[in-house]
Amino acid sequence: MQRKKVKKLFLLLPFSLLILFTASAQSKKEYLTIKEIKKDLEFVDGILEDMSSYQGLNGYEYRKYFEYYLALSNQKTKISRYEFGVFLSQTIGKIGDRHAFIDGYESRDSLFLPMAFAPYQKRVLAITFDEDKQTYAYYDPEFPYLTSIHNLSVDDILSQALPGDILAPKNSYNTRAIRELRDIDKVFALLKEDLPNPLPITLSNDSGKVKTISINLVPKSERPKIWDERFQIENFFLTEEESNDPAVIEQFFTQEEQIAYIRLVGMVDKQDSPGFFEFLNEFMIKAKTSKSMIIDVRDNGGGTRDLIQELAGYFIHPDSFYVVNATKQRGELPLSDEMEEELNYRYLFSYENLDAKEQQVVDEFSEHFTPMYQLDSEKYSDYFYYILNGGKLTPGKYHYNKPIYILCNERTFSAASILVSVFKGLPNIKIVGANTDGSSGNSERFELPHSKFRGKISTMVSYQKNGNLLDGMGTAPDIPIERNLDQIFLTEDYQLTRLEEMIRSKWQD
Repeated sequence: MQRKKVKKLFLLLPFSLLILFTASAQSKKEYLTIKEIKKDLEFVDGILEDMSSYQGLNGYEYRKYFEYYLALSNQKTKISRYEFGVFLSQTIGKIGDRHAFIDGYESRDSLFLPMAFAPYQKRVLAITFDEDKQTYAYYDPEFPYLTSIHNLSVDDILSQALPGDILAPKNSYNTRAIRELRDIDKVFALLKEDLPNPLPITLSNDSGKVKTISINLVPKSERPKIWDERFQIENFFLTEEESNDPAVIEQFFTQEEQIAYIRLVGMVDKQDSPGFFEFLNEFMIKAKTSKSMIIDVRDNGGGTRDLIQELAGYFIHPDSFYVVNATKQRGELPLSDEMEEELNYRYLFSYENLDAKEQQVVDEFSEHFTPMYQLDSEKYSDYFYYILNGGKLTPGKYHYNKPIYILCNERTFSAASILVSVFKGLPNIKIVGANTDGSSGNSERFELPHSKFRGKISTMVSYQKNGNLLDGMGTAPDIPIERNLDQIFLTEDYQLTRLEEMIRSKWQD
């Protein structure tokens, strides 16, 4: 079946609502009436009941919280948009859908801590950024760790800092939440706490000693750069133009001391970025002389599955077949042609659209496949399968049958996390680094009629080869390598350096 690129912009909504959404935007209200909140909750309920693929799987009963919230709201004359937005984010976040979100509500966001924060050995490291050196350093070398803020323990604060991500894999949630601490005004608004200025914070050291200091908060113009490893990589956020420019692309491909290295900063689309794919294939020809290869997808936020497909043409044997992903689509059955095209775009095909050999491989896979959840056949489609078929993928390529290492971290998300899951366990391939922030959901967007909040939910349940979900679980590394302090400070890429050392040591064994 020919692959067709499909881009959806709206849900299939009643014509009257489409008129409402496409009309000139009304000015946002600061407060909502109880009637407006009730109508928006009814709208969200319809979306979740009719389209959400993950709703109900983990036992979370969102309707009880809707009813409880309405009961509390009825005691008030009006509700702030912000309060309602936080409630919706908390509720949607507990469903377990990593692509789901509610956006469009504004929070307090005018005061910031004059320091940034990073995760280190299950603690919160307080750091500052040196603009001249473009590196981080200790905020206080003698007391490097943040323990509490305004007598609130850092653990209690972190547990409430990101309501929409509460069911992310633990290390993914912690990293995201720790980074948010710099934006303390926004965090304290979530906690429903007043924010004093100066603000008392408590720091600690490895010996358990603590000290409390008073910190003057700063405005947005003076806030320090948030901790982010992507800052040290030029052109990390590739534009479409840059993803077709060889002068930009070449920095992500190197071959030194017989190790071929490819950094995938995004899961670019083959149709939009033909230059990147051309460069990749030219590099793979040169890499034939290497002894090992590293594919680096750390901090990669996703995109399409095209790069998985392209690399698979080199990584798997021409005679091999692998079922690497099994999914079920939520929606009106039988699925529409448009929906099937959406799944085909992700290289997911129904059993009927597989050839005889692929069907045989699926039959063998199904004998041992035990999914986490048994889904209602009246609400979900039959399985769609992602199959790596060597006979179809490898023509014009060669089999790179040497050790391949895929380097990932807790910010490897969406299609990048699928890449990790797809290749895990295949011959000659090892996953290195940290557990990914797995997610795969064929998401749809919507807008609420009264609050005008924007939202997104997944409509597809996606299983890894072992039957686990991607969402909320991610994929664990075969070889764990955590950051060290030098990597946090951006003075060394420890994970990559350590992996290269391990590879070379194997050559000597």
